[in-house]
Amino acid sequence: MSSYDDDLDFDFFEDPQPEAPQRQRRVRRGPREPRRPTRPPTGAVALARLVGLVALGIAVVVGFVFWVGACQGQSKHDEYASYLGDVRVIAQGSARVGTELSSKLQSPGLKLADLETSLEQWSQQEQQAYDQAQQLRAPGPLQADHQQVLDTLQLRALGLAGIAAALTQTSNKDSATAATALAAQAQLLTASDIVWAELYKLPVTDTLKQLGITGVVVPASQFVTNPDIISARSFQIVYQRLKPASTGGTPSGLHGTTLLSTAAVAGTKTATLSPTNPTTIYDSADLQLRATIQDSGNFPEGPVPVTLTVSVGTTKVLTKTANITTIAPGQQASASFGNLQLPPTAFGHQASVTIDVGKVAGEQNVTNNTATYPVFFSLSQG
Repeated sequence: MSSYDDDLDFDFFEDPQPEAPQRQRRVRRGPREPRRPTRPPTGAVALARLVGLVALGIAVVVGFVFWVGACQGQSKHDEYASYLGDVRVIAQGSARVGTELSSKLQSPGLKLADLETSLEQWSQQEQQAYDQAQQLRAPGPLQADHQQVLDTLQLRALGLAGIAAALTQTSNKDSATAATALAAQAQLLTASDIVWAELYKLPVTDTLKQLGITGVVVPASQFVTNPDIISARSFQIVYQRLKPASTGGTPSGLHGTTLLSTAAVAGTKTATLSPTNPTTIYDSADLQLRATIQDSGNFPEGPVPVTLTVSVGTTKVLTKTANITTIAPGQQASASFGNLQLPPTAFGHQASVTIDVGKVAGEQNVTNNTATYPVFFSLSQG
């Protein structure tokens, strides 16, 4: 082998040295920015804002309307309440006159001049109430109804003045004729109650319901609480009482009363007293001694005083008086005595109960007006 051959390079038989892999450089990135939301189109934003403003405006308007409505409702309620409050004062004052008239007609010792003066004063009071009612300003829907208030007061003023005039005009007439004339004038008082109840109170109450106004009450005004007080029969009794007092004469015809019986009443138990045999009376909180009287004459009588006396031996231990307002001819009435509060001396001994019916004008026979009953008072039935 020549040196040339030795010099030949057989490098291609040798494996090539692998190259060192190149190290890739990582690019360091900063923090990733968040994705921005997609912006809606500009027209949609404007529309949404407009819808919101419109809704807010509607809410404000609706709230304002409700607030105004509430204020108007309260204002209407106050207007009606104020008006009816003023009417109530007038109504109560007028009705009070009716109560005074009833008491006057039933009062003992009634005098003609006194009654005429009172009637004139009451008529003036009703006229003053009429003037006051004219000054009131009723709410629109009640203006027509308010006229009935004026009509009521006018009827009462006329009725009272008419009774006073009738008393003067009938001073020389018989009791039946006078009573008829008085009762005719008194019918105006009854009519006034009907006008108030049916033509004022009822329609105004219906109007308040229709308007939805609550908590406001239409006042009542009842002038005649007992129709019998102003009837012809009652006026005849009044006239009989007035005529002797005004003329100083003695009533003609048959007049008088009779004591029929006396009983001890407690709850549902009744024991009739006997004028001859002693009766045991058991004391209790509800014990009453009741005397029954009859008008034995031909004329109405009243008031009739009835006196109860309880005695032990010759000592009077209890005395009470009651009045029967009126009794028609042939009719009966009772005088009751309760809350006796008997003293201890009334128990354990025989006692006596005496009933005495007062003499009425023109009465000639008084022997049947008094009775005495022997009794024993006991604390209990045991």
